[in-house]
Amino acid sequence: MVFQIPGVKFDIDIIKKYDIPTPRYTSYPPATELTETFTEADFRDAIATSNQRKTPLSLYFHIPFCQSACYFCGCNVVISNNKNIVKPYLEYVGREIRNTASLLDADRKVVQMHWGGGTPNYLSLERVEQLWNNITRHFSIDPQAEVSIEINPRYVEKNYIFFLKEIGFNRISFGIQDFNPQVQAAVNRVQSEEMLFEIVDWIREAGFQSVNVDLIYGLPYQTHQSFKETIKKTIELDPDRIAVFNFAYVPWLKPVQKNICKDALPRPQEKLEILKMTIEELTNSKYLFIGMDHFAKPHDELAIAQRNYTLKRNFQGYTTWAQAELFGFDATSVSMLEDAYAQNHKRLSDYYQAIDAGQLPIAKGIKLNWDDTIRRDVIMRIMSHAKLHKQDIENKYHICFDEYFSKEIKALKNLEADGLVTLSNNEIGITEIGRLLVRNIAVIFDAHRIMRDQKFSRAI
Repeated sequence: MVFQIPGVKFDIDIIKKYDIPTPRYTSYPPATELTETFTEADFRDAIATSNQRKTPLSLYFHIPFCQSACYFCGCNVVISNNKNIVKPYLEYVGREIRNTASLLDADRKVVQMHWGGGTPNYLSLERVEQLWNNITRHFSIDPQAEVSIEINPRYVEKNYIFFLKEIGFNRISFGIQDFNPQVQAAVNRVQSEEMLFEIVDWIREAGFQSVNVDLIYGLPYQTHQSFKETIKKTIELDPDRIAVFNFAYVPWLKPVQKNICKDALPRPQEKLEILKMTIEELTNSKYLFIGMDHFAKPHDELAIAQRNYTLKRNFQGYTTWAQAELFGFDATSVSMLEDAYAQNHKRLSDYYQAIDAGQLPIAKGIKLNWDDTIRRDVIMRIMSHAKLHKQDIENKYHICFDEYFSKEIKALKNLEADGLVTLSNNEIGITEIGRLLVRNIAVIFDAHRIMRDQKFSRAI
């Protein structure tokens, strides 16, 4: 059964065939390849090399605290109503900022910054200002920088929104997940429709450049019809970007998901119908399908970057700053440099101990070799632009594409037979059928997949 949607062709039989666990490729190699053999000294060396490139900076700050648990959550969070835990945390983060900034060339501008979590608005306005001042004291923020923050709409007031804009944030995002009260109750995320619309009004009144919202399909008690109502109300909100994530039910990895009734989850066929409807409704409402689970208005910077062939993926998803190198701060954050990735300790005690020892709080990482670099470029172009010009890779890395990737070209022919790709002497093109299965195409170029036994979320 095949359905045509603008830019996408929904072939249910092909989707079922390829709906297997694959990495999401927010990085290559995937984060599962990070190991403890990569040390703090290795990261310091990577920073020194990074300074020689003089690339701009992207900063990520992870605020892990939440007042209550959302049962669908797969993030590294600390559930507590005791706001006193914030004070020592921010003191340690401040020390990490100072230590890392001392290793970076002061002339490198920050062109992108994001606060995520957890719940960043767990912080009081005083604590927000404290962290902001710590950042701006040690880093130079470009006047045109994209500065974004995630909020939990259940714990925010109008003055908080206006303060965020006043201090320097220009983009804001929040999770809706689903408007349906039964679904909200089942995942412990109850938030009224009236409240969500009011918050968007505040955001627009404050003058934010962009409003982004998240939805999740595959949650308990969702149906095709109920989620269609959620999509309708989301379109009425008129956000600039919409992310629609596939819920991965992995209670063996995320124990909080044991609170979800497995029998209430929609069946695979229902999930496919929900996905098809979602893409159809959003694209008919003038949102562009950027790729994977992201949609944006035509004027949005994501859409512009895709048209200009400058879109990229990093650990936060799609990003418009392809040339920036990412530095992550706080517990569990990941840094993503041109030739190395590093992740901070996840447990607060380990994070604090490393900083007390005068170290960068690195728990694990990976040094990319030349082959990793080439394959990353190929995978990211496929994931971001739905096509790849072989000559671009040949000119950049001085290789013959078809010789270097001879095994991969052979494997792609099977995908070509199923209509996922088109192959020519000059280009690998992703078809309208293949756009929904781009992870299955990218994995062909993943040299680490043979040795990997980790479980990933399914492709659809």
